[in-house]
Amino acid sequence: MSRLQTLLTAVVVTAAVIAVGWRSEDGPAVPPPDAGPSATPSPSGSPSPSVTPVRADPPPAPRPGGCYRLSYDEAVAPTVSTPAVPCREEHTSATYAVGRLDTVVGGHLVAVDSERVRDQVARTCPEGLAGHVGGTLEQRRLSVLRAVWFTPTVEESDAGARWFRCDVIALARQHTLAPLTGTAEGVLGTTAGRLRYGLCATAEPGTPESERVSCATPHSWRAVRTVPFPGDRYPGAATVRQAGEQPCRAAGRAAAGGRLDFRWGYEWPTATQWREGRTWGTCWVPD
Repeated sequence: MSRLQTLLTAVVVTAAVIAVGWRSEDGPAVPPPDAGPSATPSPSGSPSPSVTPVRADPPPAPRPGGCYRLSYDEAVAPTVSTPAVPCREEHTSATYAVGRLDTVVGGHLVAVDSERVRDQVARTCPEGLAGHVGGTLEQRRLSVLRAVWFTPTVEESDAGARWFRCDVIALARQHTLAPLTGTAEGVLGTTAGRLRYGLCATAEPGTPESERVSCATPHSWRAVRTVPFPGDRYPGAATVRQAGEQPCRAAGRAAAGGRLDFRWGYEWPTATQWREGRTWGTCWVPD
């Protein structure tokens, strides 16, 4: 799954520095250029006291269970500053895990935006989503629930922040988030949750009119089964295309309730989608 996003900016919170004066390289503190007339000089032998700039403490780490009203662009950004809202109010993301970044490699501190740190969070947050939303692997693949993640800004990291935050979101459609119910904990373990956050389409998959949407929005087709492929290497277009014919036809027959005339659809992964993490095909039926 790409980071959608397979589903991580918002306003960058800069560590505040209290500027009280400029310091020349070796001399005493002097007022800024536009500060106006200077004060009466201190008597000889009593130099004016200097003030060392104070670096602000980093903001506190987020807490699991927080809910946020994020836009799509905020949800797929690496950092975010949107404040939490009560989970009983409308919201589009919920924090299910907060961890500590490993920013030391071989005794050296690495940047919060380094590939090493990004990979750590990109691996940890998707792995933790299963335990939060519940359901089977197939049920999660047939849903619009996704993991997104955030880290401190570079400025916050320089001030000492070392946390990362994992959120769950639901895609209403491309580039649009759906409202969540509470924190979405265990939601795919229920029939109502699977119906609400299921993967549907506005028209027959593969046609120009078709758009993937959540099943809570108007739709005409529903994803009902996946066709997984083992191994790390892409099996080839012919193999992944042929693999779905029998299971998806069976899914269509079952959805038709025994009728002899029925429809079904199958979407198989391309080589690009495989590299992004989609290593399964999807069976569709009219809904």
